[in-house]
Amino acid sequence: MTAELGPGAGHRRPVRKRFGQHFLEPNWVRKVVAAIGPRPGELFLEIGPGRGQLTTPLAAAGSRVVAIEIDRDLAGDLRQAAGVGVTVVTGNVLDEDVLALLESVSGSGESMRVAGNLPYSLSSPILFRLLELQRACGRFSDATLMLQREVAERVAGRPGTRAYGPLAILCELSADASVVLRLPPGAFRPPPRVDSALVRLSFRPPPVEIADLGLFSDMVRALFSQRRKTLANALRPFAASLTDVAPRRLLEAARLEADVRAETLDLRSLSRLADAIGAERR
Repeated sequence: MTAELGPGAGHRRPVRKRFGQHFLEPNWVRKVVAAIGPRPGELFLEIGPGRGQLTTPLAAAGSRVVAIEIDRDLAGDLRQAAGVGVTVVTGNVLDEDVLALLESVSGSGESMRVAGNLPYSLSSPILFRLLELQRACGRFSDATLMLQREVAERVAGRPGTRAYGPLAILCELSADASVVLRLPPGAFRPPPRVDSALVRLSFRPPPVEIADLGLFSDMVRALFSQRRKTLANALRPFAASLTDVAPRRLLEAARLEADVRAETLDLRSLSRLADAIGAERR
């Protein structure tokens, strides 16, 4: 998803389906900007500015914006139309050295916010990229992102619900997540085939210490790939690849019941299980 500059911004280029471009209608732009709540002096990293309809009000509020746009034509148009305080970069946020880019604009210590309408086909990789950047620099205060509604609900999922899974768990390591606005297909031009939602990640220090993030992430994905099975059965293939210790013994070490399902476990329970596996790794 992207947004577009308002009337008078110049020639409107055609939508490019390969970039997942759906442009926000003006009345919904106002609602999204109000939800973001930009303030003077803030620094934003904007992902996928498109035609710049979010970029313009962010800058008008007195915020500085570093906007990364993959479509070179839209980036060129936005660069010409953007005012003071807006830096437009042509590139892919998944590939760019974002930390070096931000330091070249703002220095090494300044806090920043993130905003963007993410292409729905790449929303999960971009979310994980943001989490990776936050772990590396710790400079993001929050991120307000447009997502497919189903994905937004998975980001904000809670234990015991169908939406709860790896995306919610890995986001919870770095942020508190909430859905702040829901949008129908008609909020965009052309309308997508799905509902959309605006999700906010409020970044904070991790609530638990994860000794081995790679092991933890792999374990969570393995457990939820078999989410209908009991914890002991879902854990068995993953545990067998790393240790000779039986799953029930690992669960006992983590103080967890064997006959519950992974979707009932909170972050602290999952971290104990990962620690138990790590302690017995071959």
